Amino acid sequence: MINNSANSSIKELNPVIVSASRATDIPAFYSDWFVNRIKEGYLIKFNPYNNRPYKINFCDTKFIVFWTKNPKPIIKHLPFFDSLGIRYYFQYTLNDYSREGYEKNVLPLKDRIETFKNLSDIIGKEKVVWRSDPLILSGKIALKDLLLRIEKTGDEISDYTKRLVISFFDNYKSVEKNLKKFGFSGIREFEKSEITEFATGLSSLNKKWNLGLSACSEDISLLKYKIAKGRCIDPNLIREICSDDSFMLKYLEENSGKDKSQRSLCGCIPSTDTGQYNTCIHGCAYCYATRNPVLAINNYRLLLKNPKSESMYLKGI
Repeated sequence: MINNSANSSIKELNPVIVSASRATDIPAFYSDWFVNRIKEGYLIKFNPYNNRPYKINFCDTKFIVFWTKNPKPIIKHLPFFDSLGIRYYFQYTLNDYSREGYEKNVLPLKDRIETFKNLSDIIGKEKVVWRSDPLILSGKIALKDLLLRIEKTGDEISDYTKRLVISFFDNYKSVEKNLKKFGFSGIREFEKSEITEFATGLSSLNKKWNLGLSACSEDISLLKYKIAKGRCIDPNLIREICSDDSFMLKYLEENSGKDKSQRSLCGCIPSTDTGQYNTCIHGCAYCYATRNPVLAINNYRLLLKNPKSESMYLKGI
């Protein structure tokens, strides 16, 4: 267990499963800070809609799902999590959008693929989930071109993972504003016919990879293409990783329902997210969580100056 000596009158959460994070790339930019917060036993998070703070305690935390486009900075810390008995897996996003500039500050694909392989060699391929997210169509990327890019990446890493999660682009209002702000036009959501065409192509590619395929938050069934409903916080994968942990197995039996805080089509089980909006500096044009890129950069710089901060969000909303 992790000791928590801090006292506060604000609302407190004591999660068993932590997400780090849907809202920002903690492994890429905040791994040192995150480890410091685990050592301190808590962090403070602000509600992105009303700016109210609440406290996340790590005293009961047994599992972390990491979301990232670059886990390299956190690899050195993995023995620390192991020493605490905290288990984990990585949702590792590998997109090939460098030519279009949709992911402004993301490392070159070649480097990210090498890190993917290295991480898999260190922790095991069952703990490194390949995400192709979001799947984008635009005037610059046709469906066949998108499949070709995914094929090239899959041919490189299929021996280093067991799962591929796909997620089709959703044009939220905040995303639409960002696209206009970045000067991108023509990016659009898939038509249903294009979803089935893509699924057909991906299913064909997977005959040589033999990966477990799933799709995030889709209202159309893709089972005929051997693509399951996605569960990014996945009780089955957690159960596989924690097969020798009686506490986690019992916990999953009792807590494998839908996370009601997520969108209606999301299949994830409950977890507590430790990230904060407007803190990621990858500069992805399609991001829903970075609504103010300038504020994100300022928050990042402030946290570098204040590495012992209780919260990664120092400037407010």
